[in-house]
Amino acid sequence: MNYDGQSLRCQMLDNGIVEVIFDNKNESVNKFDNATLLELKKVTEILNKADDIRGAIITSSKPVFIVGADITEFLGMFSQPREQVLEWCTQAGRIFSHFEALPFPTVAAINGFALGGGMEMVLACDFRVASDAARMGLPETQLGIIPGFGGTIRLPRLIGSDNAIEWIAMAKNHKPEAALKVGAIDAVTTPEALREVALQMAEDAVAGRLDWKNRRAEKQGPLLLNKLEATMAFNTAKGVVGQKALPHYPAPMEAIRVIEETAGMPASEALLVEHEGFVNVCQTSQARAMVQIFLNDQLIKKKAKIAAKTAEKQVESAAVLGAGIMGGGIAYQSANKGIPVVMKDINTAALDLGMNEAIKILNKGVQLGKVSTQKLAKVVASITPSLEYASVKQADLVVEAVVENPGIKDSVLQEVEAVIGNDAILTSNTSTISIDLLATNLKRPAQFCGMHFFNPVHKMPLVEVIRGSKSSDETVAATVAYATAIGKSAVVVKDCPGFYVNRVLFPYLRGFSLLLKEGADFRQTDKVMAGFGWPMGPAYLLDVVGIDTSYHCVDVLAAGYPERMSPLEGDVLEKLYQAKRYGQKSGSGFYAYQKDKKGRPQKVVDEAVFDIIGSPDKAFDDQEIVERMMLPLIFEVVRCLDEGIVDTAAECDMALILGLGFPPFRGGPLKYADEMGIANLVAVAEKYTHLGGAYEVPVLLVKMAEENKTFYTA
Repeated sequence: MNYDGQSLRCQMLDNGIVEVIFDNKNESVNKFDNATLLELKKVTEILNKADDIRGAIITSSKPVFIVGADITEFLGMFSQPREQVLEWCTQAGRIFSHFEALPFPTVAAINGFALGGGMEMVLACDFRVASDAARMGLPETQLGIIPGFGGTIRLPRLIGSDNAIEWIAMAKNHKPEAALKVGAIDAVTTPEALREVALQMAEDAVAGRLDWKNRRAEKQGPLLLNKLEATMAFNTAKGVVGQKALPHYPAPMEAIRVIEETAGMPASEALLVEHEGFVNVCQTSQARAMVQIFLNDQLIKKKAKIAAKTAEKQVESAAVLGAGIMGGGIAYQSANKGIPVVMKDINTAALDLGMNEAIKILNKGVQLGKVSTQKLAKVVASITPSLEYASVKQADLVVEAVVENPGIKDSVLQEVEAVIGNDAILTSNTSTISIDLLATNLKRPAQFCGMHFFNPVHKMPLVEVIRGSKSSDETVAATVAYATAIGKSAVVVKDCPGFYVNRVLFPYLRGFSLLLKEGADFRQTDKVMAGFGWPMGPAYLLDVVGIDTSYHCVDVLAAGYPERMSPLEGDVLEKLYQAKRYGQKSGSGFYAYQKDKKGRPQKVVDEAVFDIIGSPDKAFDDQEIVERMMLPLIFEVVRCLDEGIVDTAAECDMALILGLGFPPFRGGPLKYADEMGIANLVAVAEKYTHLGGAYEVPVLLVKMAEENKTFYTA
């Protein structure tokens, strides 16, 4: 019995075992699109009719098993009527159930990633063996959905409800050893022996040495929990998961609800509840936003791969100029990812500070069990502190990270350019200073661009790669490739005042200052914007970033965009700066800061701040606060897209999610605008035109509203 399709192949082996091979001829990986689902249905029907099959092994010809469902194909389908989506999900679920019911034992041989639908495929098999290089999991809740091909039903019956809830709600990938420990798989072996072990397991099942019928029956029956066990398990899970997920992420809680509701049901009935639960979440704004984030992230990764392939300059060694907290963080990041780095400064104390920053990050990793002492030693050895420019002579790429002063940066850049090789790339880690300005006195401006890291470097995933007017394509590509190699997501932006992230953040913060000037309470504003989904409200954010740092950005942005970002008379930011309340770094800003038992700063309200900024004397509706904060930010993002500062809506949104912590469940400012409705957004803005240019609707948005267009299409 042989079958050769576009996604699956079958071949009969000599011992009566059939091998079902996932082998997508059109893709580099296997994934479940509708065509693959239909082929699986056809293969299952063929296997059911054959009378000479004793057992089956399921393998993959790709380096991975199955990476999951084809999200690009399914996204449009999620927007269809509920009944239509439910019918699709039910039909897809039946395909897996029919495969599970084949009249002979089945064994999955997991050779790489088995995620989402791929994991659900192996759960439909009787036995599972994994390569020691495999990774498996059900990460659907990261996309705002839940497993829809039987994962919430089969996994709990296999590994217990507690473990299954952790796997599904936490959405993590698992190594084979961890999967074996809880019973998600039955064996682990080497990649070379995987197929043979799977064949032997199938032979053992056929011969009765493995009870495949009992194993299957356990998966198809109810969960073995008494009433007390069930109450404790599910109440505990809902408490723990709900604290992290609600109210913005409904999918993990929906998964728990499905597992709890179906605990006493046979799998055939339980699957129908899962399908209803899947549709409940797949049509939410959160799911649409988080699926779009996934697709946007794929675009960034694709661009990074193209950059790595096209860049002629390979960065095998790097250098950082300036060894403060930022320089130390950049040096750590490079060394930690295997690219040795020289850290150069003008005094030993600064070098000590930079090295201590790297060692502090590594020590925390050791304490958490994430970093071995051998790894710590290797990373530290890959950072070379130096007081001499000669030490950076061999660097392929240099990151200038000295104080944010154009004169000092200009001097340092000229000095290092005279030392490094003619083909070396020079970058500046600046947050506000024009790349074209810094390139003025360079002899090789084509080999210079911006590389804006965010603090703390080891935690913040974004790097803005700033293209100056003279930066070459090769320079930009090599810099993107380096940023990717050290574990960062790079977004290329054109040079302009504030670049992209700071340029669009400033109108948001200026909107906050305007609210306070009119008598709003910063405590209420922080609470409202945290409720909107930001990691912290604007007052707390300013304290963390540094009141002084933000204050010094005002002039640059005001000069660049005077009609929208001119300084406010009596701005609270200036008042706090003049009072030397710089935020966390000085112990007080909007809030005062006290250290907890672990030495971490904790904010407390300090009534003395109102003597400086004035007491709140006007009540604002929460919705008005959201609108007045968000409209200027969204409008500036639209202007950046329209001006070509950033190439795509996807990159506009991802940069703010990765660089500022924009609420992921909203998908980014442009996806949020789509969900809000462009015409509605324009109408809401009419209430605030009296507040100035920052609230003026961009021409592009007006046109989109008239033409009923969106930034994204399903």
